[in-house]
Amino acid sequence: MPSPSHTLELPLLHAGKVRRLYDAGDGLLLMVATDQISAFDVVMAEPVPDKGRVLTAMAAFWFEHLADVAATHLVSTSLDDLPERARRPELAGRVMLCRRAEMLPIECIVRGYLAGSAWREYRQEGTVHGEPAPAGLQESDRLPEPVFTPSTKADEGHDVNLSFAQAVDLVGREVAEQARDLSLELYRRGAERAAARGFLVADTKFELGVVDGELVVADEVLTPDSSRFWPAERWEPGSTPPSYDKEPLRQWLDGLDWDKAPPPPPLPPEVVAATRARYVEAYERLTDRSLAAWPGSSGDGDAGDGGGDR
Repeated sequence: MPSPSHTLELPLLHAGKVRRLYDAGDGLLLMVATDQISAFDVVMAEPVPDKGRVLTAMAAFWFEHLADVAATHLVSTSLDDLPERARRPELAGRVMLCRRAEMLPIECIVRGYLAGSAWREYRQEGTVHGEPAPAGLQESDRLPEPVFTPSTKADEGHDVNLSFAQAVDLVGREVAEQARDLSLELYRRGAERAAARGFLVADTKFELGVVDGELVVADEVLTPDSSRFWPAERWEPGSTPPSYDKEPLRQWLDGLDWDKAPPPPPLPPEVVAATRARYVEAYERLTDRSLAAWPGSSGDGDAGDGGGDR
């Protein structure tokens, strides 16, 4: 699996906490999802097996499922379609060949429930991203209707929540309205499918960009890294349901005397296994597909093995 030091024989454009972005030529980009995982903005030393493949497989599924809502930047997830020098067996199932897009300088977040930074703001100010919200809401409450709550994209540190008016200042009214309407419809459709499979989508983040004058969906869509998935049967206003993401890792780290600064503590195998299980179960339940059928996946063990800052 790719590691921070891994380099393909292609120009490296960006190395993030999870993904590497390469120039594939002819106006195309190659995104490679690693098995790295971060918590509290610190990258752990141990990878979570198959995490990068879960993210790639889930994004590919949603791009296909939501194709009637929005065009995407995705061209292919097959090694056969990559430049020959990038066709490495270890990359199977973790690559996306994409059209190069001019990305919007905002994160397109949609919230259906009051959680995370929105709950903290509401508790202090009675607003959500600077907009008035009904009085008397509790943590994890369902909002009267899903709301578009954009934020900045921070190269370092945390993103900053924006009002819609501030988003207009950044991208212009027409683009901001298009991004809002598209994000809300993507959320509605995704939440509808998730609900039929026992999940609530508390909130999610979309990345939008422009390709040939058209606003498209890019990066990842409705994955455990970009969304807060809650089991519907565990939801109750006033408390925080467990999330189908890296929660086993965060809970374990919270129980340590660690200052949330590098270097991170070594992860025990059971925490890695529990975290992998959450990712795999989210993928398999939401898509009705087996991860073992996705290219390159280890397929050793099912989603139940190991149990179970947006």
